[in-house]
Amino acid sequence: MGKKPSGGSSTSSLHNSMLQDAFGSEFDMKSVLCTYKRSFDGFVVQLTEEEASKMAGMNGVVSVFPNEKRDLHTTRSWDFMGFSQQVERSASESDVIIGVLDTGIWPESESFNDKGFGPPPRKWKGNCQTAGGNFTCNNKIIGGQYYRSVGFFGPNDINSPRDSDGHGTHTASTAAGKLVDRASLFGFGSGTARGGVPSARIAAYKICWSDGCDYADILAAFDDAIADGVDIISLSVGGHSPEDYFRDPIAIGAFHAMKNGVLTVISAGNDGPERSTISNFSPWSLAVAASTIDRKFFTKVQLGNSKIYEGVSINTFDLQNKMYPMIYGGDAASPNATRSFARFCFQNSLDQNLVKGKIVLCDTLSRGRGPFSAGAVGTVMRDQLPNDNARSFPLPASYLDLVDGSKIFAYINSTSTPTATIFKSNEANDSLAPYVVSFSSRGPNPITPDILKAFPMSSGINLDAEFAYGSGNLNPIKAVNPGLVYDSEEVDYIKFLCGQGYSTRFLQLVTRDNATCSEATNGTVWDLNYPSFALFTSPLKPVSRTFNRTVTNVGSPMSTYTATVTAPAGALKIQVNPNVLSFTSLGQKLSFELAIEGTTDKAIVSASLEWDDGVHKVRSPIIVFI
Repeated sequence: MGKKPSGGSSTSSLHNSMLQDAFGSEFDMKSVLCTYKRSFDGFVVQLTEEEASKMAGMNGVVSVFPNEKRDLHTTRSWDFMGFSQQVERSASESDVIIGVLDTGIWPESESFNDKGFGPPPRKWKGNCQTAGGNFTCNNKIIGGQYYRSVGFFGPNDINSPRDSDGHGTHTASTAAGKLVDRASLFGFGSGTARGGVPSARIAAYKICWSDGCDYADILAAFDDAIADGVDIISLSVGGHSPEDYFRDPIAIGAFHAMKNGVLTVISAGNDGPERSTISNFSPWSLAVAASTIDRKFFTKVQLGNSKIYEGVSINTFDLQNKMYPMIYGGDAASPNATRSFARFCFQNSLDQNLVKGKIVLCDTLSRGRGPFSAGAVGTVMRDQLPNDNARSFPLPASYLDLVDGSKIFAYINSTSTPTATIFKSNEANDSLAPYVVSFSSRGPNPITPDILKAFPMSSGINLDAEFAYGSGNLNPIKAVNPGLVYDSEEVDYIKFLCGQGYSTRFLQLVTRDNATCSEATNGTVWDLNYPSFALFTSPLKPVSRTFNRTVTNVGSPMSTYTATVTAPAGALKIQVNPNVLSFTSLGQKLSFELAIEGTTDKAIVSASLEWDDGVHKVRSPIIVFI
């Protein structure tokens, strides 16, 4: 996917010419399913593996990759992060346009009421696909488009920008939802729901359907969003296996967004807690991971023997303390399911005649659809998975760890008439928050491990969990006036890509300019002007590495910053030179080196660098890992 051609050339004619050169004049152009021509150059075409291989070797082709699928990855959150309703806002925020690439949006939600909004900013060039009246825009939701280049609509899919899943509405309201007073989930989590920038505009690009999110549609939405004039692209979508930067549709789209001055904010992923599970890791995008807040929900289960166990869920259903018969899922297998299968309570694995009106004990954490569809009145789930994420279910439910879950299993087997009830959830303060939620994906970058993806998120409980810690819990107030910034521009990423082995020819196809790779311009991964420092090494191997960084003063014109390195005692020596930076003007840039020397046999050594002028504290994580 290269930059769109200049000089008024028609991308469609160029694509047709390229295909005919490759496969002859008789090639069926109906095989071309989608073209990208507004912000970058590319197309989707049906090819055999042999044809795709031939196309990949042609001059002018950046990359050829299959059209695969990606997956979709509260009222209190912004307050907890220190971004209260009382924070002074700027009128210019109403000119900010956030393009949300997701499952669409539900325009009638009160979060998107346009009362008090003027017309869209003049820079807006997008449109609103009303789909025959099924969808409407307003001065809050100023754009809505949907993409389905291949495949079929499922029975629950809505052929318009309207959201039939809820994920897109959730992410859009988190970013830019208006203030909604007295919002709650049947009384739980009561408060004022709002997004980070309530006065910003939203443009919804529906790329995900019941069967996932196609590469082709992701790129089509990037192509439109950049040309439409959005300022930020928000994308909570990802895969499960790492791809080369220019075979990854999100990395490709984000690169062209960066070239056009558009920031792409992406989700780190939901495949944690193992290492290298981060699914979106391109250096030119901002990845955001998940953390807890200081509010948690717990749900109690009482057995017929009066024992009470506390699990985790958001249960709004009220069984009114009534005791119901209880059964183990493995003892309620349907005729076409085995006991070993039914114990997990999968869909269609339970016998309705045995389950209806009962509370079912299941051996895994699930969405509860199996017991629900079989007519159960409730479900208790036990598993060894972490219990730091409360979920809601379609019936009364509680998730317990294996210890307490095994006690409930023993109780069921100890009596001929086991009974139980599930209480409504209670709220409690989580004094340990913030900490990294277990499902959140971790680093390091699986393609370029010496980049610590600087995703803002919660702080970890232990600093040796640096791949979960990222750059720490985001502080929105201090982020407005950070003091120093580590600026990176297109030229920095080009140098980085040169150092990763990409050729001049390849990069010129991507950028459509005179970008070159040479010994003078090749940049190492350690010299990319990133606000973090990471070094991958081998056990007990001598380490000697220097990182070069440049910071820009955006704080006080006359300011002096002093460096402090915080690191565990051990065999590693970390030095900063110079360790004092004195600025005389805003926008001034000064450079420094950070050197790491020594050996380590630890899996991860975590440290930090902090620049302090008495007003601003600019902290960067440092890790050495094996």
